[in-house]
Amino acid sequence: MDDDKYVLNTRNKEDFPPAHTAEHLLNQTMIRMFGCDRSTNAHIERKKSKISYILDHKPSKQEEKEIENKMNELIQEDLPVRYEFVNRNEIPKGVSLVNLPHDTSEKIRLVYIGDYDVCPCIGKHVRSTGQIGKFVLLGTNWDQATMSFRIRFKIVQ
Repeated sequence: MDDDKYVLNTRNKEDFPPAHTAEHLLNQTMIRMFGCDRSTNAHIERKKSKISYILDHKPSKQEEKEIENKMNELIQEDLPVRYEFVNRNEIPKGVSLVNLPHDTSEKIRLVYIGDYDVCPCIGKHVRSTGQIGKFVLLGTNWDQATMSFRIRFKIVQ
């Protein structure tokens, strides 16, 4: 996809495309399983990543296993990743701009992963989920005071 025809905001880090694409899948998986919002606290890296969600309960060990299984199912489905550029006032229903910086450009790049997820993003992604590798859930932490559920994971290629 030719991203050069639009001027987008700059990104202050170099993404590891498999893990970054997995972050999109994980956000949508958590939304569907727990009815939460996309994470606003993610640290996605090549060796190990961590991402937090505000939930209404601490997930059980069975739910944690379901997260890992669902992620690997989605990866194996080899869903296509595609981009679409839209004006800010043409954002599809259900797509939130809350996590975007205040100085975001007028043109927004939406990233679609099959029919599973869509969100605005300027990061680098794989061409299809089959290129991600295996999602390995390394561990989780629950903070009862903030109702925050942190997931640590890595991508094995």
